[in-house]
Amino acid sequence: MIKAIKNTIKRFLGKDDHSRLEHLKSKGLKVGKNFNPHHGWMIDFSHSWHIEIGDNVTLAPNVTIIAHDASTWDFLGYTKVKNVSIGNKVFIGAGSIILPGVTIGNNVIIGAGSVVSKNVPDDVVYAGNPAKLVTTVEEYINREKGKINAENCFGRDFSEANHVSSDKKQRVKEMAQKYGTAFVE
Repeated sequence: MIKAIKNTIKRFLGKDDHSRLEHLKSKGLKVGKNFNPHHGWMIDFSHSWHIEIGDNVTLAPNVTIIAHDASTWDFLGYTKVKNVSIGNKVFIGAGSIILPGVTIGNNVIIGAGSVVSKNVPDDVVYAGNPAKLVTTVEEYINREKGKINAENCFGRDFSEANHVSSDKKQRVKEMAQKYGTAFVE
């Protein structure tokens, strides 16, 4: 019982992510280079071999990728299973859900909280529930690049990973207020 509680806590805190990922890969999950899943990710455990993830893919916190739909079980005695493919250089925002049968192209951004139920082409930003085209990646990046200036752009020493001082946090907060956004390396 204590071991089960410890394992649950490890999973919740993301401490066991590497072994969980390795287990899914041993079951057939295909993952490319530079896969960067943040805490709380969930990849369909029971049908992971139906999922392929390309190179340079980031899953923000609490992203779910599902390859099966058990809604038919009680009625048909079968669960629907569909393949999921995620291309190269893809960012999937926090809390997003990728549903069975979806193919996400290359160079794609999926906005936070999106439910992706249809295929997503290359070079686009999709967001919403259901996820829909917002803009191209090029237009989005150019728009965001235009918001960067000397005051609202900060280096790694302002990143939470580097234990930011309260003074630095306040500076970033002030610039985000002044300009509507701030950028941290």
